[in-house]
Amino acid sequence: MCLIVVGWQAHPDYPLVVAANRDEFLARPAVPAHWWTDAPDLLAGRDLEAGGTWMGVGRNGRFAALTNYRDPTLHRPGAPSRGTLVRDCLTGSDDATACLRAVAEVSAQYAAFNLLVSDGRQLGIHESTTGSVRLLEPGIYGLSNHVLDTPWPKVKRARERFAVALGRLPDADAFLELLRDDEPAPDHHLPETGVSEEWERWLSPAFIRAPGYGTRCSTLILQDQGGNVTFREWTWNDRGECASEVVHRFVVAAGD
Repeated sequence: MCLIVVGWQAHPDYPLVVAANRDEFLARPAVPAHWWTDAPDLLAGRDLEAGGTWMGVGRNGRFAALTNYRDPTLHRPGAPSRGTLVRDCLTGSDDATACLRAVAEVSAQYAAFNLLVSDGRQLGIHESTTGSVRLLEPGIYGLSNHVLDTPWPKVKRARERFAVALGRLPDADAFLELLRDDEPAPDHHLPETGVSEEWERWLSPAFIRAPGYGTRCSTLILQDQGGNVTFREWTWNDRGECASEVVHRFVVAAGD
């Protein structure tokens, strides 16, 4: 993912709400969210190049998602796929803290990233660039291609719009609107991440369209107090038009 906004215990009826965009090279093959045949309790999209995923949920109420950290100087040619970290956290049984600590022990082997993990009771994050592992208090959090809640224009704007959208639940249309926001940041507010100013401009909206690269899918996850989960995902073509939509609903397995 390249933009994730999470409402963690920030709504009285929905303890987990996630709105996220996955940005990727348009030529990289992937399939929309589905229940994996080789991991039947895992619901996630799948990267067909490396076999992992960028975000998913489990029948037991687990959630995990990853963003890359944008800094060309930290590029690691030949590093293993970070998508396997998300998969392993979703299929494992450790609590959020133990899972993230285990990832932190090996994160130097990977290109820089941020990983959010919830075991259904706690939500935590590991930032590979800082080495930190910490649990998050109830609230609304924004994550893009830097550390948590870095005040990039699109992160600030998405968090603000997310807070408004929370107040409109169960109507969820406002979440898709914030994920489809393609307004670039003013040049004087562009971050400096080591890419050209032209690319900073292309990458500055929530919804990205750039040469050979862009927002491939948008996802909304809603989990209510009864454990009812709705996982809704839109896949976008190279023109930014909806190519497909999938909706999965399930109830978190009792006793997990």
